[in-house]
Amino acid sequence: MDWITSKKCDAATAAEMIQNGDVLGVSGFTLAGYPKAVPSAVAARAEKLHEAGTEFQITLFAGASTGDSCDGALARAKAMKLRMPYQSNPSLRKGINDGSIDYIDAHLGKMGYLVRTGAVAAPTVAIIEVSAILPDGRVCLSTSGGNSVCYLEMAPKIILELNTRLGDSCVGMHDNALPELPPHARPLAIYSAGDRVGEEFVRIDPNKVIAIVENDGFDEVTPFVEPDEISRNIGERILDFIRFEEKSGRLPKGMAYQSGVGKVANAVLCAMADDDRLGQIDLFTEVIQEAVLPLLKKGKLGVASGTALTLSESAQREFVQNAEQWKKHFVLRQQEVSNSPDLIRRVGVISMNTALEADIFGNVNSSLVCGSAMMNGIGGSADFARHCALGFFLTPSVAKGGAISSIVPYVSHVDHTEHDTQIFVTEQGLADLRGLPSEERARLIIKNCVHPDFREPLTDFLEFSLKHAKGVHMPVALSRAFEMHLRFLETGKML
Repeated sequence: MDWITSKKCDAATAAEMIQNGDVLGVSGFTLAGYPKAVPSAVAARAEKLHEAGTEFQITLFAGASTGDSCDGALARAKAMKLRMPYQSNPSLRKGINDGSIDYIDAHLGKMGYLVRTGAVAAPTVAIIEVSAILPDGRVCLSTSGGNSVCYLEMAPKIILELNTRLGDSCVGMHDNALPELPPHARPLAIYSAGDRVGEEFVRIDPNKVIAIVENDGFDEVTPFVEPDEISRNIGERILDFIRFEEKSGRLPKGMAYQSGVGKVANAVLCAMADDDRLGQIDLFTEVIQEAVLPLLKKGKLGVASGTALTLSESAQREFVQNAEQWKKHFVLRQQEVSNSPDLIRRVGVISMNTALEADIFGNVNSSLVCGSAMMNGIGGSADFARHCALGFFLTPSVAKGGAISSIVPYVSHVDHTEHDTQIFVTEQGLADLRGLPSEERARLIIKNCVHPDFREPLTDFLEFSLKHAKGVHMPVALSRAFEMHLRFLETGKML
């Protein structure tokens, strides 16, 4: 019997190998390529142990968010003690915000480095979804790179989930290099989106593998929704600005694009696909979303480099059917590479990310509602925002039917300081803040980006602050900085 056959078992048997207090390092990045069968079985085991009065909780490290069969199942089973570095699951979010689950929100490009250098605990068990296992100990990852290579290297025990649905559709897409650790680390020779420096397969030690579980599940990704009018408006404004910058000689042609997660970011890619004036483009991003497929089908996609291929079920089926022709356009990297500040700067990236809220001075909150309630996390937006060649933060000007302004006097939590942001876009307009001092930034954002219902109160705050703040370099009157947030908490409306 070969080693692969000898390690095969069902998910329940594999779950029995997970012990209370284990640190699980799982594959997956933004709902792509995560293990599905074993985490659900661990959750079921936890529920039985809890009913019997036995303590059972694990720590879960991933690349970013995973699907409900992983994050959600473990959270509902009260099997998760600590989660890091990013999540987007409603059940997990509830546990984080009620204090039953500890959460460490971290820059996605830094997570692997923290594990590899011992700054945080190494996984005791790696649970990694793969699409192929070879007799010589090599494996092909599935639809994400994430931190899988790091966890496979660092964990003393490995459980492989073999996704039989994928066939050889992922073979040839992965580039599994990791950066060298400092000091004196040599740079990876990546200068454009399509450059490859690593191996297609990951070599593991078969002796570390304690179980192989087959699954045929789909990544649990919300079906693609066509952009609404507001999102299309924002996307068109961005493309118009990029063309203006190119004509003005301030932006070289041929830059790669990074697009964050969500319908607004998707709208930009859809606008690119529909724009006849736009030629072929490359992406150097973290999440390759479904909106990339129209670019591919229209012959406008050169190479899309990222760490996750996040597609709805119908698009996953379509990709597997067309993988032989399509996968040459994709490179899936480890997130220490896809989100590397060095490479983002060297390749030259036009970055587009969504803000939860922004203030009139250019600070951005990506993670916390009213300063304390976790939404999802900072993700990889800061990896790109600080190091990109040209950076946009996007948001509709209002939320909840106009009760909330996305632009506030001062953000309730700062993820990206005004030092790291460049251009803001809402459906109201665009504000290019580069080279502007604080008061000018504030007046431009209010004029161009704020919804008309909120321009007067935000202008009033600015004028009051210019008279009453301790200094006018950053005119923030502390007595009124959060009055819109406080009014929302009291009345449900910011006005």
